[in-house]
Amino acid sequence: MLKDYSSFGPAYRNFKVKEEIYVPEPNVEFSGDNPFTKMAPIRGELKDIRFDDSYPYLDKSLKFKIWHFLIYLATWVAAFPLNWIRFGIRIKGRERIRKNRKLFANGVMTVCNHVHRWDMICVLQAMRYRKAWIPMYAQPFRGKDGFLMKNIGGIAIPEEKSGLRAFDTALNELHSKKQWIHIFPESCSWKFYAPLRPFKIGAFNMAYRYSLPIVPMILTFRPRTGWRKLFGNGEPLITIHVGDPIIPDTGAPRKDEAARMRDAAHKAMLDMAGIVSNPWPSHID
Repeated sequence: MLKDYSSFGPAYRNFKVKEEIYVPEPNVEFSGDNPFTKMAPIRGELKDIRFDDSYPYLDKSLKFKIWHFLIYLATWVAAFPLNWIRFGIRIKGRERIRKNRKLFANGVMTVCNHVHRWDMICVLQAMRYRKAWIPMYAQPFRGKDGFLMKNIGGIAIPEEKSGLRAFDTALNELHSKKQWIHIFPESCSWKFYAPLRPFKIGAFNMAYRYSLPIVPMILTFRPRTGWRKLFGNGEPLITIHVGDPIIPDTGAPRKDEAARMRDAAHKAMLDMAGIVSNPWPSHID
């Protein structure tokens, strides 16, 4: 028997999941027309930063290296345990990371739905405590969270054409060092939104360009139970699912192969989440 959640609003139209799947009731109204509507406000006063060819997309300063180390240390020591205490993080399929470690020797790209303020923390835990670099919209780097975003490994996507070459140079260097890259292909965060939105093609073009295996992941939700009911403002608990890697065929045309990997990742994530009928296709042209 399937559960239908169309009553939650236009953004849940024809959304159906398997009976055992929990779907939190939304406390905000999501757009039923544009899946790329930015729902999360930028916190704090905006700084005057230009994301052009002068911006350090890959900061090599000693100051950055120190903060990058300290932020990751705090993530491992404090954020990971707190994520278990506060959100009851569970990881399903993490053995796929260990099983395919030789496949990931030259780097890997992970993709995940973007539905939680701590979803990157969940991804890092699922990756067995590996670091990752994360291309992100540039605008939030101007706000209060910009410092943390940059030092956790965020790389601002340039807003000006002059910055594209420097951005590409930064990614080329990361790939040459066999670094791991994470992208949220839904592009913006919709907090605790259970359906899977369409994907931007850029992540999959990048995977093709660097011949990176793609590991699909998806966050799903559980009702808050037991002693965790004492806090958390009723927010659901979280499970992150790790899928099998999708291997790019660099002998195929880039456009066709990027589309194939996008569709394969989208379908794998739907399957892991127990979503039988989804409001959105894998892409919107």
